[in-house]
Amino acid sequence: MENQSGPTVFSSRHRNLWRPAEPSIWTSSSDGAGQDQALSVLRTLLDQPRWLEPYHLYDDAGSRLFEKICELPEYYLTRTESAILTDNAAEIIRSARVECIVEIGAGNSQKTLRLLEEQVRQRRGGAFAPIDVSLPGLRIARDAIESHFPQLTFNGLHGKYEDGIAGIEKNLPTLFVFLGSTVGNFNYSEFAGFFRHLSQSMGPEDYFLLGVDRVKDAGVLEKAYNDSRGLTAEFILNVFHNVNRLLGSNFEREKIRYQSRYNPEWRQVEMYAVSSQRQEIAVPRLETSFVWEKDESILVEISRKFDPDRLQEQLRCFGLDPVVHFSDPKKWFSLLLFRKVGGANSC
Repeated sequence: MENQSGPTVFSSRHRNLWRPAEPSIWTSSSDGAGQDQALSVLRTLLDQPRWLEPYHLYDDAGSRLFEKICELPEYYLTRTESAILTDNAAEIIRSARVECIVEIGAGNSQKTLRLLEEQVRQRRGGAFAPIDVSLPGLRIARDAIESHFPQLTFNGLHGKYEDGIAGIEKNLPTLFVFLGSTVGNFNYSEFAGFFRHLSQSMGPEDYFLLGVDRVKDAGVLEKAYNDSRGLTAEFILNVFHNVNRLLGSNFEREKIRYQSRYNPEWRQVEMYAVSSQRQEIAVPRLETSFVWEKDESILVEISRKFDPDRLQEQLRCFGLDPVVHFSDPKKWFSLLLFRKVGGANSC
């Protein structure tokens, strides 16, 4: 499924926006870099209150830390979602009769293996196109897929969600997969923007599989995001190594502490970096600086929790029609399968 102008999972008008990074992996030519990306980071740091876009968490070190977090006993999300996928992969693939599976925010695609196994068993092949900002994660996925599923064509897309989603050929029946409740990292504006973009990019025979964490006891949630080994704290605060690289700034890890809390009104866990002393943050790359006061926080990531029935009704407004809802015995996590419908608004 590849040719010199790019793999045929891409629409013809998007192929020139991607360039080969290494075998079977393509990098978005429009991915922000240099001065523009640095300015984007600085804008959020100068906002009131300060915040960061969560994709900055996933440099190489951050990606490795997150994989370790997924194995923690307190972090129930990964194992619960994996169990639901194992139990229901056959029905999901039977319901979504597609030729291509696109995984959004794929990491190393470990959870998606059950879907791919069923795709090969039921359809004898097809294409797999994981999208992620982590090149090491895509390499791991590529090697695993090419080893275990030679019937599948692998096209790793190294870039942001929006670029990868927009690039997929609309006439290629596709199942878009978004797992791990990563959608919970979007604020309300980003959430609406993501689903508008997804709906507009999907073709008439496409499906969407969404994994979401559900509203539950606050104690369970707080333990999941403040683990006893301190890996979540390390993951969140590692973001400043990446920010320093992008800005040329001087954030000092030893002067920053981690703080998380569940906000019941907004139904979200909020993860902050808090300055333990007054710091002057220099940004030489943009010839500016700012003061980060003692006890002042920077919101690094949120994790929203959902009522799945209400979410299904909401996504109808983006032209996504619910097909089937899977959950676990505790009703802690949900997998929701949607089908693209003709109208942009079916509410």
